[in-house]
Amino acid sequence: MKIINRLKEGKTMTEQSNKTKRLVVSALFAALLCIGAYISVPLPIPGAPHITMINFVLLLIALLFNVGESFLIVAVWMLLGIVGIPVFIGGKGGIGYLIQPWGAYTWAFIVVAVLIPLIRGKSYNRIRYTISAVIGVIVIDIIGMIYLMAMSHYDLVTGFAMGFAPFIVLDLVKAVVAAQIIPAFKKVLN
Repeated sequence: MKIINRLKEGKTMTEQSNKTKRLVVSALFAALLCIGAYISVPLPIPGAPHITMINFVLLLIALLFNVGESFLIVAVWMLLGIVGIPVFIGGKGGIGYLIQPWGAYTWAFIVVAVLIPLIRGKSYNRIRYTISAVIGVIVIDIIGMIYLMAMSHYDLVTGFAMGFAPFIVLDLVKAVVAAQIIPAFKKVLN
């Protein structure tokens, strides 16, 4: 009986250790989202957001973690920003950031954090992961563009020129790169 109890305790300790490891790794990726917002290049469009590494980090999260963990990591980051901690692009924070004309690019992250884990599959497949990441950046850029058009009263051509075209090429590059490096991340994380 004592042996069985010890085996159960060992299993419990291992399970607890794995949960703690996943929690720490999730917190690290939430921190990477915060850092990614500060690595940016401003666009020459007045009032436009910067091109940043934040969506690259988002893609890594959505491709590495299951849907629940991916959602929670992005939700924690977003809640930090909503309460005013400067974790959004350009060191901004607060609810006002999310409701301004460019804000939908940021709240689209929640959609993509759920969508990509649902469509990518459980085991790594380079083509499926790449297609999933590409779909993710297209979703972010389309949601952002549509909201920008609504808030700024742009027509489709202006919305596309201001809210889609400046971002999509580099976003597609980030999507392809993120999908290719997932095996290395999985090796380190497991």
